[in-house]
Amino acid sequence: MRILIIGGTRFVGRHITEAAISAGHEVSLLHRGRTGADLFPEAEHLVADRDGDLSLLRDRGWDVTIDVTAYAPSQVESLASVLTTGQYVFVSTCAVYAVPKAPGYAEDAPLAETDGLTSEEVTPASYGPLKVLCERAAIELFGPATLIVRPTYVIGPHDHTGRFTYWVNRIARGGEVLAPGDPSDPIQVIDGRDMAAWIISMTERAAAARAAAGAATGTAPRTAAGEEGQAAGTDPLDGTGVFHAVSPAPPFTFGDMLQAIADEVAPPGTTLTWVGEDFLLAEGENGRSLPLWSGGGDRGALNTADPAAANAAGLAPRPLARSVREIRESEAGYATGNEITPEREAELLARWRSRS
Repeated sequence: MRILIIGGTRFVGRHITEAAISAGHEVSLLHRGRTGADLFPEAEHLVADRDGDLSLLRDRGWDVTIDVTAYAPSQVESLASVLTTGQYVFVSTCAVYAVPKAPGYAEDAPLAETDGLTSEEVTPASYGPLKVLCERAAIELFGPATLIVRPTYVIGPHDHTGRFTYWVNRIARGGEVLAPGDPSDPIQVIDGRDMAAWIISMTERAAAARAAAGAATGTAPRTAAGEEGQAAGTDPLDGTGVFHAVSPAPPFTFGDMLQAIADEVAPPGTTLTWVGEDFLLAEGENGRSLPLWSGGGDRGALNTADPAAANAAGLAPRPLARSVREIRESEAGYATGNEITPEREAELLARWRSRS
């Protein structure tokens, strides 16, 4: 297949590009040339800002377009205005949901409210609602054969956010580790390599379904946005629909995650000290300084999505222990600079122990 990837040179997009090339597909990458421009010499590199002039996409056609960098509906709309594609794949997020009432929520759970949005500025509060609007624009403009993938936290090599990577490297350093909040807080992750391979397999399935539909009717599937070729259906067997890309199924907790990391990389004598939420918030800590921590509130419940539909459609996440080992091997020296320093960690632990 001819596959266009919007933003295919950094982390999630990079893994999708690797999966597509490994599967033997002809890949084009639309990116700004700022990150990973020297990667994938076997792919076609289309250098452009998606928020600017996209005329280089006109009069071209791709079997599949995979979009990992749309954060506002206008970005989906501008792409649709110039794009000719057989299927559009939108990598979304579980942040599109309203806070679920119970663990194990499915893909038809209520979505976040969007009525209060007054701009497309991405903030922690607007991120999820804007992604809701992106999904709606995708379905409206590219049709029901659109594939929407909703991950929680994506992990793996080349993760520029360094969130999960922080915990791998911190626990591998040993000693007393500050563990934030409540160990029973829910968490879910997905290795970007597994999600990428699954996305490519879903697009292959969708292409086969379009070809079969065209053969049955004696017509070639159309590939312009909103035309024939977008109507392969919403059956998971046809590579279309909405899916949670998450692992594992709930219940799985922050305590489980840190213990799984410790089991793989912690040196002897490593301990986890759980420090209370109220204390950390009063000290000014948050989910940036202590990555993946929900930092209070109820949004952590979003990490209880049911992966059954995606698993039935072939998503097969590798064991977390394997991800931990491979991340440690490839990212041992990585840090973003946003995490708490060893000195700050030691200070917080000492103050936590000395509470009167």
